[in-house]
Amino acid sequence: MRSLPLRVGTRGSPLALWQTRCFLGMVLHFCPVLRNINAFEEHVIQTSGDRIQDKRLADVGGKGLFAKEIHEALLDGRIDFAVHSLKDLETEMPPGVVLACTLKREDSRDVLIPGPGMPPLDPSDPIGSIPAGTRLGTASLRRQAQVLHVRPDLEVGMIRGNVQTRLRKLAEGESDATLLALAGLKRMDLTPEGMVILDPDAMVPAAGQGIIGVTVRAEDTELHELLGAIEDREARAVSRAERAMLAALDGSCRTPIGGHARLLPDGRLHLTGLVARPDGSFLLKRSLHGPAADAEAIGEELGRSLRADSPADIFG
Repeated sequence: MRSLPLRVGTRGSPLALWQTRCFLGMVLHFCPVLRNINAFEEHVIQTSGDRIQDKRLADVGGKGLFAKEIHEALLDGRIDFAVHSLKDLETEMPPGVVLACTLKREDSRDVLIPGPGMPPLDPSDPIGSIPAGTRLGTASLRRQAQVLHVRPDLEVGMIRGNVQTRLRKLAEGESDATLLALAGLKRMDLTPEGMVILDPDAMVPAAGQGIIGVTVRAEDTELHELLGAIEDREARAVSRAERAMLAALDGSCRTPIGGHARLLPDGRLHLTGLVARPDGSFLLKRSLHGPAADAEAIGEELGRSLRADSPADIFG
């Protein structure tokens, strides 16, 4: 048996800490004997993605910057496991690190949030009801591409930071409207005035959006077994499909890509994938479904299909 306390690595944002404590609560519920023996110790690690706030992630190395320093701490033994937003994890884990657990998915959809003074959005067509010339703030090329594909008349500017920071910047007028993940708002118990939830067919979410992922060292079989016991099977299936699609596309951090899988009532898995240009001038969206047991194969097939029929330059 390994020595206690077990050290859990996390980013320091309010949402990251909430996700870490939610995960630890699940572990303690599964293993109540750990409750009163100080079994866990939080280690907040500042990542490059947190430090760099004046540039798009695509311009400084991609979303893997939210995990780089955390995985370095994992590999050199400073922490024993790490909690992440799955959408922030690179598709290919660093050598020696494995994704050991995925937790039940929160709502995976995006929301459109108007700023002060902006007219109410039409819930039946929120993107179409945005006034012409609106300044839309987002750091996500995926969101930018999908909006500009249908509304090229809008202005898109960068807005970064955690959930609270982005809402503050919106309130201060840095943009007229913004887009955020509904999962983060729910976990933070935030309901911005006037927000409208976007249908995932109109705004395909990011692969892994709304799912908490936990990584460990590949050699650490004890923790791997413990985490496997609390894993959500549906989250595992949909995340495998979405991440396999990403791997097959092999797009750069500058390639807008969306991926959203769900289980149908009959138990089959339905996966929608999207590839686009950042300016929205090209957008290809396709879906594929099959047995949930074939989640990775479905993702790989859809990814290959999207890549085959997209201009080669968008993957550069």
